[in-house]
Amino acid sequence: MHKRTKTPNNINWDKLFKKYKILAKIKENEYFIISAKTIKEFREPRLMVKFDHKKDLPKIFIDHNLAILPVANGKYIISQFDAYQTLETSNKDSVQKIKLSADIQSFNNIFSETIALNYAFAAGIFDDFLNDGKLYQTVSGKMLSGKFEFNINTDKQPLNIIVDNARLEIDAAIEGDNSLALIEAKLDVPEDFIIRQLYYPYRLWITHVSKQIRPIFFSYSNSIFRLYEYKFNNTQEYNSLKLVKQKKYSIEDTEITIDEIDEFYNNQVCVQLEPSKIPFPQADSFPRIIVLCEMLSAQNLNSGNITEKFAFTPRQTQYYTSAGRYLGLIEKRKNSFYALTEQGRKIMRLNYKEKQFAFCKCILQHEVFYEAFKIVLSGNEPQTENIISIMKNTKSCRLNTDEMYKRRAETIKAWIKWIYNLSGER
Repeated sequence: MHKRTKTPNNINWDKLFKKYKILAKIKENEYFIISAKTIKEFREPRLMVKFDHKKDLPKIFIDHNLAILPVANGKYIISQFDAYQTLETSNKDSVQKIKLSADIQSFNNIFSETIALNYAFAAGIFDDFLNDGKLYQTVSGKMLSGKFEFNINTDKQPLNIIVDNARLEIDAAIEGDNSLALIEAKLDVPEDFIIRQLYYPYRLWITHVSKQIRPIFFSYSNSIFRLYEYKFNNTQEYNSLKLVKQKKYSIEDTEITIDEIDEFYNNQVCVQLEPSKIPFPQADSFPRIIVLCEMLSAQNLNSGNITEKFAFTPRQTQYYTSAGRYLGLIEKRKNSFYALTEQGRKIMRLNYKEKQFAFCKCILQHEVFYEAFKIVLSGNEPQTENIISIMKNTKSCRLNTDEMYKRRAETIKAWIKWIYNLSGER
């Protein structure tokens, strides 16, 4: 097994698949039912079945186009079904500015989903988004799903699944005059999410209230609240959800123009020497680095804390903490805890626009990123081979294999794209 795949989940799922001949059973029956007791033979089930995003799935799942869903308390189904939904984000949508009452003084920092939700409620974001009279926070928390069945898309024909009191969790439930909004919250802007987190609560509560059920995906990152409302066009169809609307909110001025980015770039100078003991970044989501900094501004965290909070693999935790260290935002203490550097703390105290340009400076003061961003400003889409050429011509960037260059080039592309997209002018 390649060293990248030697995570506890990959290793132990491989053992389970081998011992119980899971692939053969799926080929024969289209699915495999596995119990928490069986999973626990190799590792704690709660660590082996939580995959909020498709990329988090174990390698054997990804290789065979598999996913896993709970069907009862302590029982799960594995099959080649389509369990995830791509999050349809738009950089062109304007950010609506909102104002928090001056009487509220306890919202110093948003470092958890609960605080982000409470902040949004206090600031009137849900009032605006739901537009449903006086709102009340109601039935959030952990609960059982009740019994229902549904069809889910697979590589072949739809698969019928029966759920009988599986565990679920609702991050927030907000009831208005005519509707009950059931909310799944994240401190991130992910590429996708598992539909189950909206569908199971929807199926439970559609039988309990006469009001309209409104599934909402909510995210907070980098001072911006994002809300996505979905609708299931067919109650019996897991994959029938459609995006109804999305909006972005902030209490700060978030407008940045491409002219401002261009001017900022032209005033930059590459002065940062490459860190000698920190690897070149391999962490494609710059917003996730910002979320990590937001968490560290509240408290220092060790690798285990970060792995759990982000649902990372240990290797992903290493990649993102190393990226923060490379940029001078994060440091590793002697007690193995990660903390913000003094520079990182100063940046996190800035207002939105100042903070974004400070992050840009941390990136562009490195020669490879500075040179690669020229491609974007010239109006061209950066190609991997162009970036690799820049990397190889830069003395400060020396990697061992072509594959390493290619992988790091993807991170460079993602970061310079993040800078350009700050303007929303694409």
